[in-house]
Amino acid sequence: MSDKTDVTITVLESLSDITQTDWDACAGYVGDPFTTYRFLRALEDSGSVGRGTGWEPHHLVARSADVVIAVMPLYAKSHSQGEYMFDHNWAHAYEHAGGQYYPKLQAAVPFTPVTGRRLLCREGYEKLGRAALVQGAVQMAADNQLSSLHITFCTEEEFKVGAEMGLLQRTGQQFHWLNAGYQSFDDFIVALSSRKRKNIRKERQTAQAFGGEIVALTGDAIQPEHWDAFWHFYQDTGARKWGVPYLTREFFDIIQEQMRDDVLLVMCERGGRWVAGALNFIGTDCLYGRYWGCAEDYPCLHFEVCYYRAIDYAIEHGLDRVEAGAQGAHKLARGYMPKPTYSLHWVADPGFRDAIAKYLDAERNAVDDEIEVLTDYGPFKKVQGVDDA
Repeated sequence: MSDKTDVTITVLESLSDITQTDWDACAGYVGDPFTTYRFLRALEDSGSVGRGTGWEPHHLVARSADVVIAVMPLYAKSHSQGEYMFDHNWAHAYEHAGGQYYPKLQAAVPFTPVTGRRLLCREGYEKLGRAALVQGAVQMAADNQLSSLHITFCTEEEFKVGAEMGLLQRTGQQFHWLNAGYQSFDDFIVALSSRKRKNIRKERQTAQAFGGEIVALTGDAIQPEHWDAFWHFYQDTGARKWGVPYLTREFFDIIQEQMRDDVLLVMCERGGRWVAGALNFIGTDCLYGRYWGCAEDYPCLHFEVCYYRAIDYAIEHGLDRVEAGAQGAHKLARGYMPKPTYSLHWVADPGFRDAIAKYLDAERNAVDDEIEVLTDYGPFKKVQGVDDA
């Protein structure tokens, strides 16, 4: 497409102001389900985002000749919760210097630390659409005298494109399990060192002896009783981790109605009651672990339900990887390896921007070094095919 094509930008305070057809023509389904109309609309319709939540939708829509060529899930934030690529220190420093850090703009999928496209372009309009969205978001922040714009968990390609547009680059890391063509779980653990292999087998045996049954449910097999139980698990985990759970109960009902075939719910039953569970979303090439919770604690059950059952599912269904969420170095010993995550930032104040740029240079080097060290300490055999027992 020509760079001279006229493009108009509009701001939507709700996804109800755009059709699913127009949004998904840009968002599509290119791996993860989280930028699709159905998922983002579920967040809005359930009240998980919106007025009073600190996540107020201001989605950008770029049009050329009345055709929607690009969209961006964009929110005005009054806090830094639910982002998983945190800037609390930036906010503290900015306000300590007399500035007002909030509200800020955040291009992200709320409460979802999953790498994916944030500059969502209709096929063939990538260059024009990305430029329009970034320029539109920066202009919106500047016109409203906002401190900053943050594009979090973007793709590596967007990371590079954004830098060319003058945005600051930030990296982080997560732990992902990668499928090297395994035919079974045993096929996978054969690739591990003897000690790690024995430890995983012991953990699985311990977990599976908890005195109940573990079931994997998707689609119509998921019933209201499962969501009722999982809601209690989610509330407990949310209260301990965040103080207040981010998602409302209605969100899970909408997901069941709209996206149940994209959901894998691993539930644990003991003595006629559900005692633990994990929620995953199914992408085209990846299983995304999202939430875990329990009503009763049992040794190693968390590892089994969240990590090992996810690997089982990925192998059985030929998925390339499992992304088990943010943080958690304990995942390394269970076959999940460190991978970089990316974000882009625009900061209005020149002096603060320069300070953050220097900080990010040092942080990126530190993240690279940490990934290298953690990879070297990974659980896999140093020489494939040679056991170290």
